[in-house]
Amino acid sequence: MRTAIHLSFGALALATLAACGSGTTDASAGAPAGSAAPGKVTVAASDTECKVGASEVVAGTTTFSITNGGSKVTEFYVYAPGDRVMAEVENIVPGLTRELIAELPAGAYETACKPGMVGKGIRNALKVTGEHKALTSDAKLAEAVTGYKRYIKSQSDTLLVKTQEFVDAVKAGKVDEAKELYPISRTYWERIEPVAEIFGDLDPAIDAREADLAEGEEWTGFHRIEKDLWIKKDVGKDGPIADKLIADIKTIVQKSNAAELTPLNLANGAKELLDEVATGKITGEEDIWSHTDLWDFDANLEGSKAAVQALRPVLEERAPDLVKTLDEKFAAAEAALDRHQKGDGWQLHDELSKAELKALSDAINALAEPISKIAPVIAK
Repeated sequence: MRTAIHLSFGALALATLAACGSGTTDASAGAPAGSAAPGKVTVAASDTECKVGASEVVAGTTTFSITNGGSKVTEFYVYAPGDRVMAEVENIVPGLTRELIAELPAGAYETACKPGMVGKGIRNALKVTGEHKALTSDAKLAEAVTGYKRYIKSQSDTLLVKTQEFVDAVKAGKVDEAKELYPISRTYWERIEPVAEIFGDLDPAIDAREADLAEGEEWTGFHRIEKDLWIKKDVGKDGPIADKLIADIKTIVQKSNAAELTPLNLANGAKELLDEVATGKITGEEDIWSHTDLWDFDANLEGSKAAVQALRPVLEERAPDLVKTLDEKFAAAEAALDRHQKGDGWQLHDELSKAELKALSDAINALAEPISKIAPVIAK
């Protein structure tokens, strides 16, 4: 059941929401190559290249307009030293242009395109110079970040407890108990994932799916254990994997609670969580063996709403009509999901019909469009 706040579908959901974007704004979503407005940094991505239109930008907010001219789905990242993610946009399907607004203080960064969404990516140096007035100099935006960080702490504290319970069950060989705890522990992970993803390799170590792995890459984390629970039905050799999972969770919780966030992290994160639904939960690709995707779906929706609610005072002041639309679309998405409650949880993904999955996809698509408008409002 929802505890804090109460998409083809398959390819259709991916293609539709790809026009909206993870951690993005979407003024030119779906636009042809070369359509970026003046003042934007264009990025021409392909299967082998990542041509960034500028190697130096002025401190403050920068809009990147990324066009995928290749044959593979790609991603675009802006990294600070240590591969700390400053901003990202995932699931850029071939032929589309997506936009990403990032707030970047002066310093040295790297941009990266990731054809196929694997590996370290094709990287370029990016220099940011000058001084800027931080978005958090606005008192309401500063309070939004503070409020959202309280939410992250509450969720991450429970993530530690529930993941430890899951790990203990795995190490004790209690398969049935571990199966029950698996979607519950992941609920808290999915709510904080936009912040957790900031920290380089920790997110894939915790949450990578088998299909996400680059050649030769070690597979650890939730989904490695998920496969053993549901397919092998034996976790007798998973003790080291479980130990690494809880160690990584402890690290990510510590880092997440200490992270310096910007208002755009909240705006982009709200959108990113919906893309998580569209590209993994609706298709059944996220929890491919357990089919517990609707637990993740609910957590992503709830986490997205928490980020939007933190920004609400600013949005009410700057874009009241957008707030009304967001309220309506969140309510519709929640109602669509609530039809699939089952006991204290949710129906399994493979229990839903194509029509039911499409109804969920449509609700998320309808919500994604107004959420994509938040970042430009916040960046004003």
